[in-house]
Amino acid sequence: MSRMTSYERMQRVYDHQEPDRVPIIDSPWGTTLHRWRQEGLPQGVSWVEYFDLDRIGHVSVDTSPRFERRLIEETEEHIIEHNSWGVTTRNFKHSTSTPQDIAFTVHDPDTWAAAKARLTPSDDRIDWDHLARTYPAMREQNLWITAGAWFGYDIVNARMVGTENLLLGMADDPDWVRDMLDTLCDLALTLFDRMWDAGYTFDEIQWPDDMGYRNGLLFSKAMWADMVRPYQQRTIDWAHARGIKAHIHSCGNIMELVPELVDLGLDVLNPLEIKAGMDPVGIKQSNGDRLALRGGFDARNWSAWDTAEAEIQAKLPVLMEGGGYVFASDHSIPDAVSLDTMTRIVRLVKEKGRY
Repeated sequence: MSRMTSYERMQRVYDHQEPDRVPIIDSPWGTTLHRWRQEGLPQGVSWVEYFDLDRIGHVSVDTSPRFERRLIEETEEHIIEHNSWGVTTRNFKHSTSTPQDIAFTVHDPDTWAAAKARLTPSDDRIDWDHLARTYPAMREQNLWITAGAWFGYDIVNARMVGTENLLLGMADDPDWVRDMLDTLCDLALTLFDRMWDAGYTFDEIQWPDDMGYRNGLLFSKAMWADMVRPYQQRTIDWAHARGIKAHIHSCGNIMELVPELVDLGLDVLNPLEIKAGMDPVGIKQSNGDRLALRGGFDARNWSAWDTAEAEIQAKLPVLMEGGGYVFASDHSIPDAVSLDTMTRIVRLVKEKGRY
């Protein structure tokens, strides 16, 4: 089979057909890229170009409440800032980690009402100048184009009100939670409509919606059906009405929800976290004809070549069968992974992943 473009490869995989080889997509930490530069990744050369991986184009919209961004404190080790979602965070400057949330502007129905008033759809939430500069080249180069936006349970949780506030709200005030979830989803889809109608079409919607942790779901299935399922169904239906794919990123162990997501018509699921208990081989065997998968290789194994190789040799032939699979780690590439090991991983996947 002749070499395909990234667009052709992704389209066939997501249609559950076999391409020339398994697509390869991932996301290294900033500190991982720093390590690779020290180990020989040339300056000025992107890691995607260096490894000749699949090229994905990205378009996005701004769904934040647009609170004032301001720097509160900066030291040699950390930075504290107030972001556009109204959250005060502390983050390390020289290592990759999850930011520490210190305070939330939005934390109850009253503070939400003030934030909601700021969440009006407007054209300045789309960077039209950037689109005009970059979009033609993405299409000319046959990139697969993903549209992203911040909305859904995970964003309300991690970017606006915090886990404790949201989970208590789901139990004690579900109307408040539904309003937050629906408002942000409606804003995202309205902005996507404007982008689409202006001629900037794309190939999939992908949104982050972490619903699990290492022991299972963060909430009950009944809560999912009541508060989360409706906006997920609406988003999937929006994508399908335009002939494109719907793609959810959900960390944690969401095995319990996989059949329900398939029934919603979800096209693609990532990252399939092994360390949280996800079973990509099991999902492939039970739902691989309806749900495409991306990820599912334990990044902890990539700190040594022998453990990385053993997992790829064992699992890749099963996951790639009949299409429907994109190779990636089970979240992102940590800085324990050397440039040499990553080079070997990519080489093996390109060889083993041929159809």
